[in-house]
Amino acid sequence: MIKDAELLAKEQREISISEFFEKNRHLLGFDNPAKALLMAVKEFVDNSLDACEEAGILPDIFVSIKKVGEDVFRVTVRDNGPGILKEQVPKVFGKLLYGSKFRGLGTTGKQSRGQQGIGASACILYAQLTTGKPAQIESWVKGKEHYKCALFIDTRTNEPLVEKEEIVENGLEKHGVSITLELKGMYRTVKGPEEYLKETAIANPHAQITFVRPDGTRITFKRGTDKLPVLPKEIKPHPYGIELGTLIKMLKSSSSKTLLSFLTTKFSRLGINAAKEISKMAKVPLSLHPYEITREQAEKLLKAMQSIKLQRPPTDCLSPIGEEEIIKGLKKEYKCDFVTAISRPATIYRAIPFQVEIGLAYTQDLKQDGQIKLIRYANKVPLFYQQGECAIYKAIADTDWRRYGLQHTRGSLPIGPIVLLVHLASVWVPFISEGKQAIASYPEIIKEIKLAANEVGRRLKKYLSGIERKRYKEMRIKVFEKYSNEVVKALSALTNQDEKKVCEIVMHSINERRGEEYGK
Repeated sequence: MIKDAELLAKEQREISISEFFEKNRHLLGFDNPAKALLMAVKEFVDNSLDACEEAGILPDIFVSIKKVGEDVFRVTVRDNGPGILKEQVPKVFGKLLYGSKFRGLGTTGKQSRGQQGIGASACILYAQLTTGKPAQIESWVKGKEHYKCALFIDTRTNEPLVEKEEIVENGLEKHGVSITLELKGMYRTVKGPEEYLKETAIANPHAQITFVRPDGTRITFKRGTDKLPVLPKEIKPHPYGIELGTLIKMLKSSSSKTLLSFLTTKFSRLGINAAKEISKMAKVPLSLHPYEITREQAEKLLKAMQSIKLQRPPTDCLSPIGEEEIIKGLKKEYKCDFVTAISRPATIYRAIPFQVEIGLAYTQDLKQDGQIKLIRYANKVPLFYQQGECAIYKAIADTDWRRYGLQHTRGSLPIGPIVLLVHLASVWVPFISEGKQAIASYPEIIKEIKLAANEVGRRLKKYLSGIERKRYKEMRIKVFEKYSNEVVKALSALTNQDEKKVCEIVMHSINERRGEEYGK
């Protein structure tokens, strides 16, 4: 039977974002049981860290994973953040693309761990798909109610379905959020929740994280500093990073009365003189109302905006880890013989600010003959999967580490007992997929990572050269010790001195040299 256009039209319908991801959950990273369990922990811990930092609270996060059935785990994440108001809880957790991660149009925004407003609700969606059980959520807001609810996501409408709710107490001094999910998964020690929490603790030494393993044992990643990171500031979009469709959308939705007001208030680094130059070049009057500007005029405006010389966007929208904090984080989790870090100056790609940081630790915790341990971060969040597709891996693998004393074949990681931490901080991290596990290979990003890698490589070379000099001197001392008896006898015979006295002089000389070697 051949269907006509009217019959086909009746079969067509709009689907919600929740329904789309219900059928395509692999796009969010839930493509295997082990990864799904990790993602559940990751998304809620990331949200807890962001919430605590924005509220000026030193994070204290509790994570528990308990096996409750065949391939079924109960995951609980609890924090001491500011909490979420009762009326907001269902929307925050039961609606995809709802939250504070969207900062407006264009490239406006500031650095944060999440970017799409999908992660937390996606975990709840995955849990209800695999176990059919609702998320259990509790929220404490200081001086307000202690709110509890159980909810599902209605995938047809992308709206929360609250199964039950209650207000337990009023006027509590406690604050924070707790969420419990039951989902199908697989617990692994490698690239699993514990390794993720350890790497999170390294990049966030101001946080204390307690983890209860499925076997009931507890581990605490202690706080390494009481100093909160400096909060990033909101920035406006920069003209160099705007596309035509975005500009048209901004013009049509602007509350500005004139094009002059629009250009000088809606963009970063664009003042009155620049606005006049743009108007003259595009032949579009500054007195026009933004809504009146046609597509052709918008195209001319965009060309002019991106032709004139403007300052780079401000970089106070970024919150790097910092060299001192990277060193503290690495020392806290590894036995370091040598540790160093570098934070590169902030720069831009597509007019979007970003900053690269690298920490390097020479550690006894790794084998001498194995590949280095590469820890990748984007906005202080560890990246575990799709390593080979990530700009960080490509830049490190393409750096010539033989120059710095390591065995290395181009295209792969070098060999040595090294932990290499690479962090990209950006207002908008260019992930290659919604799973947020690999960074796109923009030339500007690759270049900055290589420059930072070369700097820590030079410092490593200096340290390894020092070790080699010490080893060579010690070897010479041992050879001298080995033949010291013969030397004593020969010197005694040549000088007619007592062997005992000559031996004392020789041993004193050996000990003195060894003392110089070890800095005594």
